[in-house]
Amino acid sequence: MSTKKSEIKIQIEVDENNVPENLHWTAKDGGVNNEEAKAMLLSLWDNKNQESLRIDLWTKDMPVDEMKVFFHQTLVAMSDTFYRATEDEKMMETMKDFCDYFADKLELKKE
Repeated sequence: MSTKKSEIKIQIEVDENNVPENLHWTAKDGGVNNEEAKAMLLSLWDNKNQESLRIDLWTKDMPVDEMKVFFHQTLVAMSDTFYRATEDEKMMETMKDFCDYFADKLELKKE
């Protein structure tokens, strides 16, 4: 039985101080080809050391108001992913409550 492999590529252009200026990603299986992004949060689980590893990057022209929305949407998505991974509905609801609180405090809620 053969195993299918899939690849996700992330390309980052940095300035002389290693600050990201451009971020592009490709995921051919997902229909994404060299698309621009302004920020990314990547988490990987290191099973050997039992810890999470992260890469958090954003371009220098990422507006702060968009960063706030990005974080809110990421937290909401993490709540959904947490539920799919654990089926812990009570904790997912608690996480969603925090997401609502977060959005309220940052005044992200649309009237």
